[in-house]
Amino acid sequence: METHGTAPAPSKNEGDALARNSPGALFPVQVALLLALILPLLYLMTIPAHDWSTQLWLGAAVFLIAVILRAAFPGQRWMLLTLISLSIFLTGRYGWWRATQTLGIGDPRIRGYEYPFIFLLFGAELFSWIVTVLGYFQSISPLRRKAEPLTKDPALWPEVDVFITTYNEPLSIVRPTVLGALNLDWPPDKLTVYLLDDGNRPAFREFAEAAGVRYLARPEHRHAKAGNLNYALPRSTGKYIAMFDCDHIPTRSFLQATIGILENNPGYSFVQTPHHFYSPDPYERNLDVFHEIPNEGALFYGVVQDGNDFWDATTFCGSCAVLRRSALEEIGGIAVDTVTEDAHTSLLLHKKGWQSAYLNLPQAAGLATTTLSAHIRQRVRWARGMIQIFRIDNPLLAPGLGLFQRLCYLNGMMHFLFSLPRMIFLLAPLAYLYFGIKIFDADAYSIAAYAFPVLAMALLTNSTLQGNHRHSFWNEVYETTLAPYIFLPTLLALINPKAGSFNVTSKEGVVREEFFDHKIARPFVIFWLLNLGGLVAGVYRLAKGLGEIPTIALTLIWVLHNMLLLGAALAVGWESAQRRNRPRISLNLPARILGPGQKVISGETEDISDLGVRLRLGQGEPLSIGERLLLQIPLFGKIFDFPCLVVGLDEFSVRLNFLPLTLEEERNLVLILYGRADAWVRIRSVNPRDRILSSLGRLTKFAMIGQLRLFRSLFRESPAP
Repeated sequence: METHGTAPAPSKNEGDALARNSPGALFPVQVALLLALILPLLYLMTIPAHDWSTQLWLGAAVFLIAVILRAAFPGQRWMLLTLISLSIFLTGRYGWWRATQTLGIGDPRIRGYEYPFIFLLFGAELFSWIVTVLGYFQSISPLRRKAEPLTKDPALWPEVDVFITTYNEPLSIVRPTVLGALNLDWPPDKLTVYLLDDGNRPAFREFAEAAGVRYLARPEHRHAKAGNLNYALPRSTGKYIAMFDCDHIPTRSFLQATIGILENNPGYSFVQTPHHFYSPDPYERNLDVFHEIPNEGALFYGVVQDGNDFWDATTFCGSCAVLRRSALEEIGGIAVDTVTEDAHTSLLLHKKGWQSAYLNLPQAAGLATTTLSAHIRQRVRWARGMIQIFRIDNPLLAPGLGLFQRLCYLNGMMHFLFSLPRMIFLLAPLAYLYFGIKIFDADAYSIAAYAFPVLAMALLTNSTLQGNHRHSFWNEVYETTLAPYIFLPTLLALINPKAGSFNVTSKEGVVREEFFDHKIARPFVIFWLLNLGGLVAGVYRLAKGLGEIPTIALTLIWVLHNMLLLGAALAVGWESAQRRNRPRISLNLPARILGPGQKVISGETEDISDLGVRLRLGQGEPLSIGERLLLQIPLFGKIFDFPCLVVGLDEFSVRLNFLPLTLEEERNLVLILYGRADAWVRIRSVNPRDRILSSLGRLTKFAMIGQLRLFRSLFRESPAP
C-alpha cells in the first residue's frame, strides 16, 4: 500500500495497455472489414469530380447502406464503427470538393469583395469538420469502467477527507450536502468532513459545530475555489480527498464505489463520477421537457467522459470526485492559473504521468442552474477557462502527454470556440439574400449533392453514438443559445489568458411568475429578425427573378433551419414560474402516518423534498388541514420518524409539510432523499432514445412556441424575476 505523500512512478504505457485490453478495444478483423469498405470509397473521393447527379447517387447509396446496417445490427460495435467511417468518408469527400472546387480562386465571375464571405464560411465549415472527426475519435470506444471491490475488512480501509466548498450560497443548500457526507457508508474513525467556507460566516461555523464536522475559513481569498481547496490541503491528513460542490449531495455508497479503483491502481490520481441533477436545467424547465429530453450536460457525462477514460484522458470536474493526496501534492495542489481549475488540474496530473478513471455511475446529485441567464454565465466561465488552458498549457505542446490524451484535450478546448462558426452559419445565407453576394462558387445542385448526404449521415451517426444522451438538433440549439455570449470572452481569453475572474453559479432562486427575459434574449431576437428579413428578401428575389431559382430555394431552406434554432432559443428565454425554493423528487416508498388517536394510516410517497411530502392514501381517510401527524418511513432496516403538518388534501392523497426537524431527523431525511445507492440510476435512464424525425418535430414545435412568445412579449410588460 502506498505511503502518504509518496507518488508512484506509473508507466506511461499503462493507459494504452488498459485500452487495448478493454472490452471496447478494436479487434483486427473489424479493422480489416472497415478498411475493405473504406478504401474503395476513398478512391472514389480522390478521382476527378463527376456531375452532380452521380455524386448525389453516391452519397445516397452510402447513406442507404448506413441505414440498413443500423436497422439490421442495432447495438453492434462494428456497425457503429462503420457508421463513423462512412460519415468521415462523406465529410472528407465534401471537404475535398469544397477546398478544390468552390472557393472561386481564379474565377473571373467572383468579385473581389466576395472572397471574405466565401472564406469565412469555408473556415466555419472547416472548424465543424475537425470537431466532428475529433468527437468521433474521442467517443469511438467508451470504456464503461466498473467499480472495483475494497478489501472485505473495513479496518484496512484508508482514511478519507471530504471537502465541501462554499462561498456565498445559502445555508439551506449547504446543509443537505454536509449531512449527506456524514451519511457516507465508511468507518467513522476513517472519515473526516470539512466545510470550507470562503465567506467566513458565523452561521456556517455554528452549523458545522452542531453537525460535528470541521470548519475551515481562510484569512485571505485569492484564487477563488482553487485557493479555498488548497488552503485545506495542508490542514487535513486523509490518503484520499473526496470533493463536492456545496449542492452536490453524495449517496451513502459514494466512497465504496470509487475508492476501490484508487486502492487497486496505485498509478491513478483521481476517480471522477457524473454530475447528475435532480432539478431541471433552464431548457428542461422552460420548455417543460424534464425527463423527456436529456439534460444539456448528459452528453459529456454519458458519452464523452467514458470515451476520455478509454484514452486515459478523463477530465476532473471539480466535484463528485475522489483524488489521491500524494498526486495533488506532487503538482502543488489544485491549479490556480485559470478559472476552470478542475480541468487544468487533471491536465497537470496527466502531464506528470498520473492516470485517471471515470466511473459512469451517478453517486451524487445536485441542483441545475435555475435560469437561462445563470446557465449562460456558468458556460461563459467554462468557455473562458478552457481557452485559458489552451493558451497557458496547450495540450499539443505540453510535455508528458500521449498522442491520444493530446487529441482528447484539444477537442475539449476547441469545442468552446464554436461561437464564431455558429454565428457565421446563422448569418451567411443573408449575404446572398440581401445583397446577392456569393458565398459558394458552385451551383445549387452540386451543393445539395455533396452537402445533404454529409448532414444526413452525421445526424444518423450521432443519433446512434449518443443514444439517449443527446437528441438530434439539440446540440445546435445549445450552441445557438450560447454563441453570442461566449464569443467575446473566448476571444479575449485567446488574446489575454490572464484576464477574467471566477464567478459562482447561482443554483437557488424563485421565479414568482413567468416572464420573457428580454435582456438575455436580445441577441436571439436580432438574429431571428435578420433571418426573417432574409426570408422576405428571398421571396422577393424569387418573384423578381433576381438569381437562379435553385440557389434561392436552397438558401431559403438554410434560413428556415436557422429560424427553427433561433425560435427554440427564444422559447427557452421565456422563464417559467418556479415558486418552490427546493424541487420535489418523485419517489415511491412505503410510508405510514400516525393519525388521531394513534390510528395508523398506510400509504406511499409520491414526491418528497426536504420541506414536505405528498402521500397517496386510501380513499376517505379522516384527516384535516392543520392537523399534526407523525410520518414514518421504513428504510435500511430502520423506521424513520418525521413530525408533519397537513397542508393539503384531495380524494386519494395528502400533502404534508415537515415541522422543524432536529439535526438527527434532518440527517435521516437527507439519507432517504439523496442517500440511497440507487437513488439516481433509474431516474438517469428514463430519457427516451433519440428518434431523428421526432426530434425535428419537437424542435419545430418549440420554434413556433418561441416565435409566438416573442410576439406576445411585445404586447405585455415583462415582470421582474
